[in-house]
Amino acid sequence: MSTLLPPTADDIRAAAQRIAGRAVRTPLLLAHHLSEAIGGTIFVKPEVLQRTGSFKFRGACNFIASLDPAVRERGVVAYSSGNHAQGVAAAAGLFGIPATIVMPSDAPRIKLDNTRALGATVVEYERAEELRERVALEIATESGATIQPPYDHPWTIAGQGTAGLEIADQAAEQGAALDAVLVCCGGGGLTAGIATAIDAESPRTEVYTVEPAGFDDTARSFASGTRQEAEPGAESICDALLSRMPGELTFSINSRLVAGGLVVTDDEVRDAIRYASERLKLVVEPGGAVALAAVLTGRFEAAGRTVAVVLSGGNIDPGMLAEILGSPRS
Repeated sequence: MSTLLPPTADDIRAAAQRIAGRAVRTPLLLAHHLSEAIGGTIFVKPEVLQRTGSFKFRGACNFIASLDPAVRERGVVAYSSGNHAQGVAAAAGLFGIPATIVMPSDAPRIKLDNTRALGATVVEYERAEELRERVALEIATESGATIQPPYDHPWTIAGQGTAGLEIADQAAEQGAALDAVLVCCGGGGLTAGIATAIDAESPRTEVYTVEPAGFDDTARSFASGTRQEAEPGAESICDALLSRMPGELTFSINSRLVAGGLVVTDDEVRDAIRYASERLKLVVEPGGAVALAAVLTGRFEAAGRTVAVVLSGGNIDPGMLAEILGSPRS
């Protein structure tokens, strides 16, 4: 088992103070059309409006802010397909420290370009031939920089959990008693942080993960009780959620606090992206749309319930977005 301890609700509250003024307190919006269509009360949490277009900035900022100043000055090294990369690059820039990001060469061009534009050094690797963790370790060993994990670290999880604190607070401000929160899930850091915050602030509220088909390792891990790997050879357009296995620390949290795992197909994700654009007027990337897809398809029965849906990121390749918006519904 991991020697790292799960963050507490107090750790998340401290993270909220630490990143205040740096991270955006994204709104919790009532989705009127969706609520009427479903017969429930559906809110969306648009982390697409977060700095760098993804929730990942929260965890990245809290991690860097938590480092000892002398250690922080040596910089950080991260590995990511894009959203963590951009979050780390932006946070490192705010603190004036160097950041090196190990990214797959087949990552969406917009994420590679944005990461470089934020001032980070990008080192590309071949996903099928190299281990990103090994590449990052070599860089960190040579430079003395700190490796910044994408999800399986208490500082990162606590930062992501600030979104959960906001959901609980904003629902209460609107007089809404949430029955459930649906979270897009890759390695499980966002889920773990939100579930920890919701358990403390709104214990009656259930939290569910949503994953793309073929990468439903968290849902299958819940069913088996032990961490499972994604299906060999699986492919998905949800590039932000292609973790091969739940994190050790994140799964130890989520297996206790999460009510269940849901799975959606790529075609259903495309429909959700189209719906978000047409009805919510929001640009959502594939990995950020899986929770919305679960509600739209009825995979999660939202009728008669009050539900918060996390839209975790909006960094979609423009060509893919144009193709999806121009294609017929599945």
